Amino acid sequence: MPLHERYLVNVDLSTVPLLRTRCLVIGGGIAGLSAALAAARNGQVILASKAPLVESNSSYAQGGIAVALADDDTAELHIEDTLRAGGGLCDREAVRILVNEGRERCRELIDMGIEFDRVGGRIAFTREGAHSRRRIIHADGDATGKAVIGAMLAAVERNPNILVLENHFAIDLLHMDGACRGAFFLDTRYGRYIRAEAGFTVVAAGGPGQVYRETTNPSIATADGYAMCFRAGAELADMEFVQFHPTTLYLPGAPRFLISEAVRGEGAYLINQEGERFMPRYSEQAELSPRDVVSQSIFKELAATRDTCVYLDLRHLNPDTVARRFPTIKSVCANYGVNISTDPIPVRPAEHYMMGGVATDMNAATRVRNLYAAGETAFTGVHGANRLASNSLLEGLVFGHRAGMAEPVPVGDAGPAALQKRLPARGTSLDIDDICQSLKAVTWRNLGAFRNAERLAETVETLQSWSRYVLAEEFHMSPGFEVQNMLTTAWLITESALRRNESRGAHQRTDFPATDPAWTRHSRIAIDSDDKERSS
Repeated sequence: MPLHERYLVNVDLSTVPLLRTRCLVIGGGIAGLSAALAAARNGQVILASKAPLVESNSSYAQGGIAVALADDDTAELHIEDTLRAGGGLCDREAVRILVNEGRERCRELIDMGIEFDRVGGRIAFTREGAHSRRRIIHADGDATGKAVIGAMLAAVERNPNILVLENHFAIDLLHMDGACRGAFFLDTRYGRYIRAEAGFTVVAAGGPGQVYRETTNPSIATADGYAMCFRAGAELADMEFVQFHPTTLYLPGAPRFLISEAVRGEGAYLINQEGERFMPRYSEQAELSPRDVVSQSIFKELAATRDTCVYLDLRHLNPDTVARRFPTIKSVCANYGVNISTDPIPVRPAEHYMMGGVATDMNAATRVRNLYAAGETAFTGVHGANRLASNSLLEGLVFGHRAGMAEPVPVGDAGPAALQKRLPARGTSLDIDDICQSLKAVTWRNLGAFRNAERLAETVETLQSWSRYVLAEEFHMSPGFEVQNMLTTAWLITESALRRNESRGAHQRTDFPATDPAWTRHSRIAIDSDDKERSS
């Protein structure tokens, strides 16, 4: 299958402007910003983002950051909650690093000036699904991501060692002889190419949300990091584990706006069309079950009732408390005629987060020398088969920082041949929108919360057909590059899901409904030295 073929336009590299830096960071979310700020302690950094830096998944984070800072909480409890939610696939050492270093990273955010919400002068903690304690810190009620990213961006702007390149789409990594040497960019404002060579490169390019028809992710989440690192020879792991957030707004004409898990943490119930609270029938933890359990329970309830949505009910909660804790959610719902204190909110699950990703060690290093990955792009082993709520921002902070503290390994002169296999144009016009919409429909139908071998095999065949067509095109703009990245990542998810013959966490196979102890291991997929995919 030719999904790993390079799709770069024919460009004479000698004519492309060249930038050199000690560290190149691709991605402007919390992991990328954490990496850039850490790397800037030791030298020059280029921070590149395909969009303005304020636009990232991290900016939209509502619930907050899970961190064991409360008086009745401990690192050990946070570790155990994470392991329990992860379905037996979390790496305990990675979780230990996350929880222990996370406290230090969060204290740095407080020192940076972020005003986390307080009660009586002390930091306020809320609870979310599968947490045994109230340990989620939050800012501006339900606008934590915006507050955190805003403060980190201000720190980046003040740092003289960081050069920011906004609206620069990373087309591909520059790599040779098993080493990464930077990246090749399209400046989307002016339609020109730029080459950035770096001692080491950190890919923190976000998740695959736009691969799916319904997602909480913004339009920039087109799976670029996974595909880019895959083509460069990195190994990917556990790509079958895609998390669906249980509660996104479901109204005609409304975006799939996320209704934070913190709403259930503060006491909201899930009810069906008959007004029945149904989660206790599926799990003892009811609405505070892990996300995979809640999402799968909602889909089962919808199948049983033949309805299109369920409802999140806050009517029994104090309206003043609701307004103070969830001002953004209240405002957005009001724009669509829903008063969250008097009206149940219509919701259903949507794609939210990738637990798998580019395989790294505990220092965020991939198997490609001088290539690091962090944030949702990376697989650190922290999340296992199901991410514990609000561990994502923490992971971006901790492992982004570790990536930024890397020391480049000398690899010699890159030479002029770092870009290879440029493809000729077919002379036809490809309907990018049509391919994207068709892809989203297939993935939503076949790669959702429940899967089976027949539909997965059908998806592989479909993706092979589309990819042969798409890869014959030569692109000069980012939408063409994005659709290829989305096709590649959809294939990575499908192949991984097809091979895991069990149900575990966010991966549920209707033809293999049991959890198999033999599958208490990570799936792996990569391109070997002969440019053929290998998987296990």
